[in-house]
Amino acid sequence: MAKVQTVVVEEESVENGHDPMHRVMDAAHKVFLAGVGAVALAQDETVELFDRLVERGEALEEEGREALKKARERRAEKVDEAEEEFDQRVEEMLRRLNMPTQSDIEKLDKKITALTKKVDELKKS
Repeated sequence: MAKVQTVVVEEESVENGHDPMHRVMDAAHKVFLAGVGAVALAQDETVELFDRLVERGEALEEEGREALKKARERRAEKVDEAEEEFDQRVEEMLRRLNMPTQSDIEKLDKKITALTKKVDELKKS
């Protein structure tokens, strides 16, 4: 009778899902599902990370463009300031050497043009 009881216990274990093979298969299935879940989670996180990296890259690109634009504007201002300073110093040096400046020559040119018109008018009359 002892054998009958053992068989009955084993049959009850199989019916309740306690069969060792069933437990191994169940565990293997769970490991498989965990692996699938890990891949899906990793994929979601990879996509999310990629999107965040793209957003950050776009922001840095825009910041870089703005910084470059401002640097170019500052450079243009500095060049203009340097040109003005250079022109003023050249004019000052020409005055010290008692040489006419560009503005002096322009004034004389206007006077010559006005005098030429008056002479031509006097010749006609």
